[in-house]
Amino acid sequence: MFSGKIEDYILFEDKDIIVCRKPAGLAVQNARIGAMDMESCLKNYLAVKAGGRSIPYLAVIHRLDQPVEGILVFGKTPKAAKGLSAQITAGKMEKIYLAVTYGMPPALGDDCTVLENYLKKDGKSNTSAVVDKNTPGAKCARLSYEVLDEARDRITDSKKWLLRIHLDTGRHHQIRVQMAHAGMPLAGDRKYGAGTDGAIGAGGLALCAASLTFSHPVTGKEMKFETRPEGAEFADFFKHALTSFC
Repeated sequence: MFSGKIEDYILFEDKDIIVCRKPAGLAVQNARIGAMDMESCLKNYLAVKAGGRSIPYLAVIHRLDQPVEGILVFGKTPKAAKGLSAQITAGKMEKIYLAVTYGMPPALGDDCTVLENYLKKDGKSNTSAVVDKNTPGAKCARLSYEVLDEARDRITDSKKWLLRIHLDTGRHHQIRVQMAHAGMPLAGDRKYGAGTDGAIGAGGLALCAASLTFSHPVTGKEMKFETRPEGAEFADFFKHALTSFC
């Protein structure tokens, strides 16, 4: 959960964009009444920085589920927001996630495995499910993953894997749903892993948006940001495997 100064979570800022690291447990926006969210934190920060002279402009470009930690980019001007949104629409914003899963993925070191399913969101329950492609409202979801490391929990004697996931589409709860459907639920995911080993975990949901690459919406310069997961599952079992991340 968020604590300390918002400045501690900002990775980059200029007059057009702001890149930050969202901690697990903090909503991106529209949190329940009385609860802080990432958007509000950043707007307050920008308002104070500007001397409180006006309400700051800040555009939410993409989102992370509340339990997920990781990198987000926001637009500080309408022009920047339009440019960033266009990159997402064109599939030119690269998002890499790290996840800890239970189940049985391919052997360590194997080539990337592709998962492609059709998902349908249920707004009432705030869940998504894999459905037949001809189901009304179904949307194609595609990701690829590779196994980086494996470990065994000495307490539960459960084996777990560290995965690097490349997200090709951005569907609701996509990684969580597709991995659970494939028999590899994420550690700590009590919504999609309940009743399976996926609900076992030392902490919260073991999913982190660890790398984000895009072109600066004004200068065109390639921007790449990385962060190391702080969740208990990552820190307790895969500390050495994550040395390549910030």
